[in-house]
Amino acid sequence: MTSPADPTAGEPGSGGNQRLRLAILAAITAVAVAVAVGYVVYAHGQRAEASAKGPKTATTSLAAVSSGPHVVFRSTALGSGYGHIAVASLSNPDGPRAITPTSCDRVYAGRASALCLVADRGMVTTYRALTLGPDWQTVGQAPLPGLPSRARMSPDGSLNVTTTFVYGDSYTNPGQFSTRTLIAHTDGQQIADLEQFTLVIDGRRVTAADRNFWGVTFADDDTFYATAATGGHTWLVRGSIAQRRMVSIREDVECPSLSPDKTRIAFKKHGDLPAGHWRLAVYDLTTGKETLLAEPRSVDDQVEWLDNDHVLYGLPRIGAAAATQDVWVVPADGTGSARVFVHNAWSPSVVR
Repeated sequence: MTSPADPTAGEPGSGGNQRLRLAILAAITAVAVAVAVGYVVYAHGQRAEASAKGPKTATTSLAAVSSGPHVVFRSTALGSGYGHIAVASLSNPDGPRAITPTSCDRVYAGRASALCLVADRGMVTTYRALTLGPDWQTVGQAPLPGLPSRARMSPDGSLNVTTTFVYGDSYTNPGQFSTRTLIAHTDGQQIADLEQFTLVIDGRRVTAADRNFWGVTFADDDTFYATAATGGHTWLVRGSIAQRRMVSIREDVECPSLSPDKTRIAFKKHGDLPAGHWRLAVYDLTTGKETLLAEPRSVDDQVEWLDNDHVLYGLPRIGAAAATQDVWVVPADGTGSARVFVHNAWSPSVVR
């Protein structure tokens, strides 16, 4: 029986028209998929071609640079090693580098292992945190909830921490990011999500839904420092994994990094700068003194301490034909001036 609610029911050729529409839809879908796949193949080919044409970078063996103090970083030199973890001697950091077989978007290394954050790009992009052994092969891994941003390890290498940008939290505006910071064992087993910790700012517990945390730096296997943000402000906080608690120390601190002697925090601060701009500074945990560093440019990175007197950080190369960065160094006492530490490099970590 024909339903009066269906205006096409019983009309000649209605079934054929429906089949035609489905066929057209299927054809459009097939073309869209083919174009998407073709673009991925094309983009991969373009990157490969650019890598092949890139200038040659002096290389050496891993054994030659890993036996003594060295710096580990993500190589941004065009060529077959672009995006791979690289290692260079601290005695000649801008000299020959050893290229490992592992590619990362962000890397941090210790004496016996390394943390590698990876974006597996394809039709659907997924993210992973890999723990690498001494041979740079994967010994543990875990999925990440979003785009890799920050990576650190505890001093003894037993803990990893990752910060990622994620979509979809109810308190964010459409199209905006929030952060997710996870602490895990090196086998990938998660032990803490900072969003589940108690947050105390200026003596009051904060439970606001817009809390965000990022940029962890470890003092040991329990105590850490991090950035907490809520209500449009950021704070340096000291946290305890065992107590599941973080307490504010001072305002306007992002991406803290604890000095080797554990007396100072290097960080980026916004101050009265325009949105999206920061200055590097160092905060003395004992005296509360803040020192602006002699780097006038905006730095959007979590710095790494080269030693107790200098810090390292990445900056994009202005005017470069291809996306690349360099690692810079500046004194930690506000004197001197910044200089390039490693060309074509990003995400440094010092191993002694």
